[in-house]
Amino acid sequence: MNAAPAPPPQPWPAFVAAGEALTDLITEEPDAASPGSDRADVQRWRAQPGGAGWNVARAAARLGLASAFAGAIGHDVFGQALWDRSAAAGLDMRFVQRVHKSPLLAVVHQTHPPRYFFIGDDSADLHFDPQKLPGGWAEHVQWVHFGGISLAREPLAGLLLALARALKARGVRTCFDPNHRSVMDSNPNYPATLRAMTELADVVKVSDDDLSGLFGSVAIAAHLATLRSWNPQALCLVTLGARGATLHAGLQHWTALPPPVTVADTVGAGDACIAGLLSSLIQRPDLPPAEHLRFAVAAGAAACQQAGASPPGPADIQALLHHTLLA
Repeated sequence: MNAAPAPPPQPWPAFVAAGEALTDLITEEPDAASPGSDRADVQRWRAQPGGAGWNVARAAARLGLASAFAGAIGHDVFGQALWDRSAAAGLDMRFVQRVHKSPLLAVVHQTHPPRYFFIGDDSADLHFDPQKLPGGWAEHVQWVHFGGISLAREPLAGLLLALARALKARGVRTCFDPNHRSVMDSNPNYPATLRAMTELADVVKVSDDDLSGLFGSVAIAAHLATLRSWNPQALCLVTLGARGATLHAGLQHWTALPPPVTVADTVGAGDACIAGLLSSLIQRPDLPPAEHLRFAVAAGAAACQQAGASPPGPADIQALLHHTLLA
């Protein structure tokens, strides 16, 4: 009897986001307690899968890119939720590594304004091994995205920086989003990593809040000039919240204003914005920079219409694109 034919090989992803996947534990107001009980004794938490790199990978996949998240998660209940959501998003699961380590948690103990801390000593994300990625992937990938707290957590940070350098040497285009968080302020090595990643990147995405957090004041224009001086050739996307975003290329820059939307929350808006820019660059490379920017801003606005880090689809963005205007 002849053996069944082997299935065709799985195509390689065009886009990979490397970094951390984590679980946000978000405090919630307690429900009314049962009669005779004290509401103050009730503490409720909502678990939400997330992480900067993981969010960008899912957002890119939602926009039609063959995408992967390259990182490590645990075998616990939180890791399983990340695994299941990754598979449901259509990510290439060959890039997700499972390890028997504790989960990385972001404990959001106050939501207005957000206050949080991370729990992740020797957690799963730190055990990501680039050498265990599927063989041959780097010969086919077009873009690799780096960022988030993964670049402030050793030994993971050093491994990712080395991976970015190796990919750059191969001619793979890279994107960097520092996505400032307080953990970066306590790592004395992070300023050098910030500069090294900026120097490597073909695209740098940063928010006005990131610039304030990374450089320690609100002199946004001066901080942006410093960042761009490290890599003047990079395309630089600066998100400005409700004021839209600017895109800088050499001596030119463009500004796009967001369309009017009803905001559910802004979680994941920045991740959707950079995923929108990269998907536009990959799928429609002949468009002028201003049109890539409009698509990115519309993607960020579309993400704000849904609660949580829910990546928008192409139809969601197209519905807003005509109302996303250049300033």
